[in-house]
Amino acid sequence: MTAIKFPMKVLKPVRQYLKEHQDRLIERKKALEKEDPYNDTDAAEEVGHDRVSALKLEIDKTLVRIKKALTKIRVGKYGICDKCGKMIDTDRLAIDPTVVTCIKCVKKNK
Repeated sequence: MTAIKFPMKVLKPVRQYLKEHQDRLIERKKALEKEDPYNDTDAAEEVGHDRVSALKLEIDKTLVRIKKALTKIRVGKYGICDKCGKMIDTDRLAIDPTVVTCIKCVKKNK
């Protein structure tokens, strides 16, 4: 059985969006590193440092999801559920183009 794939015409704008989002996040992370009042000290309990650290962690997680989505586009597996191997609903991908599971599998794991 041949897996259904999204046509490149559809994936091109998704890839472009993901790359632009990735670039914005990298720039935001650099700005946060400059903003961190305790970047060079062991003052992790300071509020400013904690806030910057939490934001950087979320950016890192999002960057990993973006890289995974870009890799899936490149290898022709974008939009395929990691759990069941079926197509992820396009509305779900429109909301978050980095999702890797279909809604049925998400509901099964709750």
